[in-house]
Amino acid sequence: MQTVNSTMNEYLYRFLKKVNIIVFNMFIIDIINVILYKKFMNDKNFFLRPTSEWQRRYEALRASFVERLPAKAVADRYGYSQSYVNLLRHQFIHEKIDFNEPPPTTDKSKRRRVDSVTRSKICNWREQHLSAGEITQLLSEDGVEISIRTVERILTEEGYPKLPRRTRLKIGITTKGAEVPASSEPIAISQLSKRSLDCEIGGVFLFAPFIEKLNIHQVLKEARLPESKLIPALNYFLSFLALKLIGTERYSHTGDHSFDAGLGLFTGLNVIPKCTAMSTYSYSLDPVHLLRLQKGFVKQASKLGLYNKHIINLDFHMVPHFGEDSELETHWAGARNKRMKGALTLFAQDADSKLILYTGADIRRDEADDQVLQFLSFWKSVQKGVKPTLIFDSKFTTYTNLSVLNAQGIKFITLRRRGKNLLDQVSSLKPWKRINIPHDKRKYPNPYVYESLITLKGYQGELRQIVMKGNGHENPAFLISNDLESPVELLVSNYSRRWRVENVISESMKFFSLNALPSPILTKVHFDVVMTMIADTLYSMLADKLRGFEDCDAPKVFRHFVRGKAKVKVNTNNITVTYPRRAHNPILRAVPWHRLPTNISWLENCQLNLKFK
Repeated sequence: MQTVNSTMNEYLYRFLKKVNIIVFNMFIIDIINVILYKKFMNDKNFFLRPTSEWQRRYEALRASFVERLPAKAVADRYGYSQSYVNLLRHQFIHEKIDFNEPPPTTDKSKRRRVDSVTRSKICNWREQHLSAGEITQLLSEDGVEISIRTVERILTEEGYPKLPRRTRLKIGITTKGAEVPASSEPIAISQLSKRSLDCEIGGVFLFAPFIEKLNIHQVLKEARLPESKLIPALNYFLSFLALKLIGTERYSHTGDHSFDAGLGLFTGLNVIPKCTAMSTYSYSLDPVHLLRLQKGFVKQASKLGLYNKHIINLDFHMVPHFGEDSELETHWAGARNKRMKGALTLFAQDADSKLILYTGADIRRDEADDQVLQFLSFWKSVQKGVKPTLIFDSKFTTYTNLSVLNAQGIKFITLRRRGKNLLDQVSSLKPWKRINIPHDKRKYPNPYVYESLITLKGYQGELRQIVMKGNGHENPAFLISNDLESPVELLVSNYSRRWRVENVISESMKFFSLNALPSPILTKVHFDVVMTMIADTLYSMLADKLRGFEDCDAPKVFRHFVRGKAKVKVNTNNITVTYPRRAHNPILRAVPWHRLPTNISWLENCQLNLKFK
């Protein structure tokens, strides 16, 4: 019995001993696992939570390109913004990040020591607004190899703040090394003294005496046009006007003249403003500014006797717009024989001089009929006591508005809207009278007319009706007028000259690019139309001084006299523009320039001398 008990005790002892060894081993393993886990976590945090900025950027890029994580996930993991992660990606792709550079150390004893000469060079270059990278490159060219961070540290120690962020354009880095034009700013003649400038279209200076004669400086002052912090209103105006005078198709083509210092001098600037600045300025003009501008200009032109003011032709023109997103209404485009989106504009033309003396834009369809009354209000404020005869087509206004014109003592000549019944009555009209219209080159100078007095619905009183046939048209024309006293030949003759306003509009579309609508904003269109009116007047004033070219249109005057280079020499009190030898220079020399203004007010009253070889 004792032997059995001892044997059992021995087995139990051995069993407990083995159990203790197993438990101890498991305990040891747990301890080792804990130690290894903590070591693993520390190693993992080394990559997931880097302490240095250099390593943090590296891990962020590794997660982006190796783990293919989106920018937002990378930004959340490493504490960046999503845009900065995208910037890091861009810089890495374009090899603008160097990971061979060791992270900066905080131990001052291990920092790179820089001698006083190198430190002085770094400070001098920062005075020239050079960045740390540019300074590093210059030092490398001098044989001194230090890192960008060392340069940044020295600049910080010397008390220099960081440079403000600059665009690639300001730094001078452009695509394929393209030259960047200077920003526009007013110039002083003293800055250009004893300098010679080249002007690609030197003929623009031929208009300077006429601009001075029209007293544009005073006109703009009374119009109170807005101006920017850098460029006054007069210089903006002259920049727009210069582009019109040289036949630039669109304001977006301003870049073609961005390096023309001579053209800039004409406007009182170093160079003309860029297209964005000019468009932005034009958007700041409202109808009140443009109305004051037109009033002041027409008053000055009237004082010079440019208008006859007795007969005025009125007509609408639709400036087309080819964009998709536009709130413009659709109007009839006669040139394209269809309705299309565009800005409806009004032109009023002096019949004898063929000059435009009023424009209107931003006209809606429901406002078109009353535009004749709007023009009459403008005319009364400009030419008090002068009552012209207005000539327009049948759809220009309503019979009710004709009655209003008659009540105010305004004579008019227009067409009656003819229908089938009206045409059927022509065969029964008797007797017909043959008249003569003394117009040069008229193909049908002797039409037949029939006169009568009629009444129309909406018109108070009687109207004079003249039925005319034998004028080259298939159907007879029905002229109506409230002028009951003038000879019939005069009425027919005056109305037959209404085509002059259509010719002026056609010329404006071709040379002044009136149909090149730059924007769907209608105020911009109106300003473009006003500048066209002023440019057309200046061309007429110049042509009037050119012997043999008095009746020529703007394209021909530009082709023979304005287009071409010139050399501009600036002195303290005078500006000399020398034109090269050309076939039409004798005509320019014959112009009495001495009788025109020679001192240019917007160029510090310098004397302008025009020389023709």
